[in-house]
Amino acid sequence: MRRSPIVSGGALAVASAVTFGATTPLVQRFGHGAGPFATAALLYGGAALVSAVPMGATRDAPLRRSDAGRVIAVAVLGAVVAPVAFAWGLQHTSGVTAALLLNLEAVFTVLLARLLWREPLGARVGLAVSAMVTGGALLVFDGRAASITAGWGALAVAGATLAWAGDNVVGRPLADRDPTRVVLAKGALGSALSLGIALTLSEPLPSWTNAAALGACGAVGYGLSLRLYLRAQRVVGAARTGSIFALAPFLGAAMAWAMGERSGGLATVGAGALCAVGVALHLTESHDHSHMHDVVEHEHAHRHDDGHHTHTHDTVPEGEHSHSHRHEPQSHVHPHGADLHHRHH
Repeated sequence: MRRSPIVSGGALAVASAVTFGATTPLVQRFGHGAGPFATAALLYGGAALVSAVPMGATRDAPLRRSDAGRVIAVAVLGAVVAPVAFAWGLQHTSGVTAALLLNLEAVFTVLLARLLWREPLGARVGLAVSAMVTGGALLVFDGRAASITAGWGALAVAGATLAWAGDNVVGRPLADRDPTRVVLAKGALGSALSLGIALTLSEPLPSWTNAAALGACGAVGYGLSLRLYLRAQRVVGAARTGSIFALAPFLGAAMAWAMGERSGGLATVGAGALCAVGVALHLTESHDHSHMHDVVEHEHAHRHDDGHHTHTHDTVPEGEHSHSHRHEPQSHVHPHGADLHHRHH
């Protein structure tokens, strides 16, 4: 058996948070003066374009027709509703406040994952979430809105986090599909819907340079980040991935501060420390107990050195590969996350 998947899955979630968090203040800057639907279209258009570039042969399971409804749902929630609310909120509140409010996505994701998928959390994960939420609350209250407009902007960002959390949890089964194809489908559909609405409403469009910058932000902060996020979900589940992803708001706040917003202070240092504690609690977690696997037949990317895939091949493929396969009953003990084979409660 290899090392605990909590570490590898957690590292993927951290990388996803870094790529998303770093683009938050950039979206605010380059989206200035543009309509929210136009901004959303450019962000997810960039995500779709980078996913359309061939990156070699894939060993992941492809999307199926049965996934269509779920893809549409995550496109509407995560690629239309969330970025539109986020873009509008960014233009009506400070960059630091908006970045820190993204902490709410982790809270909503954990709660929805527990409600919808019954993912086990435990005291350690609960403590990690509490540390991150406390850090976010500390900074949000420290830099609370100074006007009614800023208050509505903050509320819009909070609404965006709820939509993204719904996207995370509803799309959890898509984590076992090829993430590049998932991002391509979600980004293309969401971008097309947002662009259609933007044109219908005659929204103002950004300059060509700002449009290109927003597309680049979408490619990195939404395309690459989502691919990393889906791979993390595959290993550790929606709740843990969402909680570790709460690192992103603090990175965004730090970027906004570095770009000239000086609304941070001791609260920023304290919140950063709490976030670090939360991430450390996740990455050092070890979920290890005796469990039973029932008979199941399914298709997903897998390898033959993980202790679960013992079916035979004429020639055993090296590394990950994907095909329909059958699992026989098995009982064993090893560290695991809330992946496809470990969704017991």
